[in-house]
Amino acid sequence: MQKDILIEELKKVIVGKDEVLEMILTAVLADGHILLEDLPGTGKTTLALALARLFNIDYARMQFTADTLPSDVTGFIMFDKENESFTFKKGPIFTNLFLADEINRTSPKTQSALLEVMEEAQVTIDAKTYHLERPFIVLATQNPYGSAGTNLLPQSQLDRFLIALSLGYPKIEDEIRLLKDRHHENPLVNVRKLVAKENLVRLQDFAKQVFVHDDIYEYVAKLINMTRRHESVKVGASPRGALALLKLAKARAVLYERDYVTVNDIEVLFINALSHRLVLKDSDESVLSLKRETILRSILESVKKPSIKDR
Repeated sequence: MQKDILIEELKKVIVGKDEVLEMILTAVLADGHILLEDLPGTGKTTLALALARLFNIDYARMQFTADTLPSDVTGFIMFDKENESFTFKKGPIFTNLFLADEINRTSPKTQSALLEVMEEAQVTIDAKTYHLERPFIVLATQNPYGSAGTNLLPQSQLDRFLIALSLGYPKIEDEIRLLKDRHHENPLVNVRKLVAKENLVRLQDFAKQVFVHDDIYEYVAKLINMTRRHESVKVGASPRGALALLKLAKARAVLYERDYVTVNDIEVLFINALSHRLVLKDSDESVLSLKRETILRSILESVKKPSIKDR
């Protein structure tokens, strides 16, 4: 897979955010869910549309509100008068890329409707299970600053996101380019369909087979353990967090056309894979994000890196 070509396509709609775009592509290859914490208008919906087009996959968007019901997301049982039988009407979650827009604006009951489907790619209604087709990725957005009318995602929900990212505002030169690009046409129409759906699934399966050295397994375990022992951390990363970090590292190896994980893969992904999983003793929401990053950087510096030569 040629990473630079894929990023160039996404740069047609998201300007000046190459590192974030690489992280998102990594999460897609890792077959995982993505949480975008950003202010409105930074391009989250546009990015989701570009991803769906790039990988030629089905896409569905739902705007979460206070009155959104679980059945609005997953689907419901209805009575068919013609056949005189009950049938299941699938909800928008039955797609390949599901954009859960402003997920923190809906009720905890509706948020919990996503727990099963995000973990097991299936929905259970009236004791019957319905499986989703691969690939299946939830890209959820939330405003990190607006607390009015929002419900904080529980830790069990946050832990199901493979990675948490932020696009942020563009630099002045990038915003000028964005304004010029939008002047005549929607740049989304220029994003090419470069990867077929079935090829994406094959790449995801290949990523699972990427080689991981025993020293890297130990390195990851030590890093995760340190998140639980840090004096400022109330609840550290779970084993699911360790697995998520390795899944991302394997996918990054594929993105860089390698069949093995490097120490650098772990270092690059560590903060974004784990920051949303930590519960800190300090409850001041305005500084939590920065403090989590500072803590994770200090852990990276404190744990000795294994000396592994690339094969």
